[in-house]
Amino acid sequence: MRLAGALMLAGVLYTVFAPGLAAQEEPLSDQAQEGREIYERTCISCHGENGQGIPGRGPSLIGVGEAAVEFQVSTGRMPLARQGAQAEPKPPYWQGEELEQNIRALSAYIDALGGGPRMPAGTDLGANGDPAAGGELYRVNCSSCHGFGGGGGSLSAGAFAPNVLEATDRQIWAAMLSGPQNMPVFGDNQLTPQEKADIVAFIDTLSEDRDPGGLFNLGRFGPSTEGLAIFLVGIMSMVVATLWIAGKS
Repeated sequence: MRLAGALMLAGVLYTVFAPGLAAQEEPLSDQAQEGREIYERTCISCHGENGQGIPGRGPSLIGVGEAAVEFQVSTGRMPLARQGAQAEPKPPYWQGEELEQNIRALSAYIDALGGGPRMPAGTDLGANGDPAAGGELYRVNCSSCHGFGGGGGSLSAGAFAPNVLEATDRQIWAAMLSGPQNMPVFGDNQLTPQEKADIVAFIDTLSEDRDPGGLFNLGRFGPSTEGLAIFLVGIMSMVVATLWIAGKS
């Protein structure tokens, strides 16, 4: 009897207060509403009506924030052409001012769904960074996948780490915040905004000075390929010299 009374009381309270709670929900801003219209045209078939994701098609977008939108849309990975081991970069679905406007609108809508990491303003995000400090951070956190020279590298199960020299400052920053696919998330607790700026500044330096070691970059994969090349060239030179001396004698 007491249980039935408690259930009835809970039902009455829900009936009284639930409509009021729903009415307190903030309406979408004009920009977020624009983003919702774009979402329903280009994203809903894979990510679901409310961004909750669809198994086998697309992950949930609740909580990914505008950083994920910035990276995925600006690099052309989304909308995804087909399912595979990894979404590959391609020319963005939109171009120029339309691309920037739609990224801002989609970001506002995705942020309204559940918040998440936000991007700083501006395009030159490495302007205040220290390339030397960024180089140390890059070698510790990034080089194992993206290579010492930023040229990228292969991963397991058909995935790969892309070439970071072809990315913009905002794409690099967004990737660190969102951790796309196989990449770990480097939030502000892992790498502070200043450290992110240092890494971006270092990558910008690599992009500007493509081959500081000489004419032949050997893929810029680091000292392993260079050491192997030197070893092979040295051994072959010694063999040729030995044969030449033996032939002369």
